[in-house]
Amino acid sequence: MATIDVFNHNVPAESDFGYSQAIKSGELIHISGQLAFDEAGEFLCAGDFAAQLKQTYANTDKVLDHYGVTRNQVVSQTLYVVNLRQNAAATAEGNLAYFGDHRPASTVLGVTELTLPGQVVEISFVVDTRLPG
Repeated sequence: MATIDVFNHNVPAESDFGYSQAIKSGELIHISGQLAFDEAGEFLCAGDFAAQLKQTYANTDKVLDHYGVTRNQVVSQTLYVVNLRQNAAATAEGNLAYFGDHRPASTVLGVTELTLPGQVVEISFVVDTRLPG
């Protein structure tokens, strides 16, 4: 039987909306859409794509650290990007900086808006703990 392990950043949105940042079921970890918020759950860097992308990946690292896994075990990601054509180069640059030589499956979707005013990026991930770190 698969075991389930849930992770939260303990920010207000988790209880307000009713979700977890990640859930590990068996050998897979499904990470909810990460965005640019600080330790208190305050949204950061409204409208600043590069800064939001950097903070989003930093928040993802906290989830990975909790489970003792690395970026090399990410098997797929889905990026939601406001003004994709305008932010395409920065999206690619940030992705390459975050993953280095690792190449997870990736879907990038251009969207008209995200949940918070000024939010321009959100990324969800799937991690396979069986892969080498």
